Amino acid sequence: MTTPGVDDAVQEKPEKEPVTERRLHPITPLRRAWAPVAVVIGWAVHDPDQTQRQLTRLTTTTLLIALAVVVPAAALYGFLTWWFTHFAVTDTELRIRTGLLFRRTAHIRLERIQAIDVTQPLLARVAGVAKLRLDVVGTDKKDELAFLGEREARALRAELLARAAGFAPETAHEVGEAPARELLHTPPRDLALSLVLTGATWGSLVAALVVPPLLWMATHSVWTVLATALPLLGAAGASSVGRFVSEYDWTVGESPDGLRIDHGLLDRSHETVPPGRVQTVRIVEPLLWRRRGWVRVELDVAGSSNSVLVPVAPREVAEAVVARVLPGVTVPPLSALVRPPRRAGRCVPVWWRGYGLAVTDSVFAARQGLLRRTLALVPHAKVQSVRLTQGPWERLWRVADVHVDTGANKTVTARLRDAQEAAELLKAQAERSRTGRKGARPDRWMV
Repeated sequence: MTTPGVDDAVQEKPEKEPVTERRLHPITPLRRAWAPVAVVIGWAVHDPDQTQRQLTRLTTTTLLIALAVVVPAAALYGFLTWWFTHFAVTDTELRIRTGLLFRRTAHIRLERIQAIDVTQPLLARVAGVAKLRLDVVGTDKKDELAFLGEREARALRAELLARAAGFAPETAHEVGEAPARELLHTPPRDLALSLVLTGATWGSLVAALVVPPLLWMATHSVWTVLATALPLLGAAGASSVGRFVSEYDWTVGESPDGLRIDHGLLDRSHETVPPGRVQTVRIVEPLLWRRRGWVRVELDVAGSSNSVLVPVAPREVAEAVVARVLPGVTVPPLSALVRPPRRAGRCVPVWWRGYGLAVTDSVFAARQGLLRRTLALVPHAKVQSVRLTQGPWERLWRVADVHVDTGANKTVTARLRDAQEAAELLKAQAERSRTGRKGARPDRWMV
């Protein structure tokens, strides 16, 4: 005998719709076809002498046959890796299946996603495709979907962010990308001038021009000079032209899903910084920037590679952006920073004057550096642990260091504080961290 009510309930229960798996953009095989070719090039670079001897033995017919085999094999490899790659969005997770011989399935829970970046290398911009990179809590390596059509990538990003924010699956795809309000735009002229006024740019350039001639006079070895000059020239280019190309057209906007950062001359990047995940903010002030009142703002974000918030801007503008990424936090003025006692100069001569400390109701602020000042701000709610260290020389002069550890595996240190002050600071900061975490804002978007 059956119960009619139960049978009716079973019959009326809607069935779950099957999960639809999707493939990446059809242009993706061209990107992955380079893998076999890269293996051959890597072997040739690893042993150039052996490669040259092997090439001299080959006839034109043999080379043509080899190309006729390698090119189709590379194309087949690219096609098969694309064919066996699928992704799907379920009610609770993003599922990515990859692998030609060895299968790998990544199950990314939507509530664990903390940021989704859209990047477009130069060739991808020409082809109208984009790459999605996902920052997930608790993982160091980013999962990515490369490549998707540009519109599809932005629509999928908006849907995943809406799902992570708690929107229902049936309405998440209708939410769309949240509007953004521009907070800051860095003019190319200011960016170029700031790089000229940066000591690292001139230091790497001088090293690239001075060291190779000295090595040539000492060794008369072309290979030694090239092995030294090429890395130095690369470092000089990366610290000047490379940074200009990467930070060109830097724009910071505010939206419900966090601060959006768009930048890049050749490769465009669209990054998101969830304010609740920011552990530390550093305001950097190089020596040659001070007359213009410029600063640089860097970040430590838990589980993310985002490290720059503002490449260069006037201090007032930069502090306004910091106030958006750390709600309720006011940057302490320079006059509020207290230097270590004068006897700290016995431990660190001259440079002790660059250290300073200020503790407000919302942040632990520590400064270091004379030529390149760096002010690190750690919200009390983000402090994971507090430590006090004191070496034998510091014990002699009754000073100590207080270290504050954050969730991004980084440490901010208040150097050379009075020993009694440091002990009191240790206890007080531990209490401030406990109370700060109780009133901390949620890390999720749109909340």
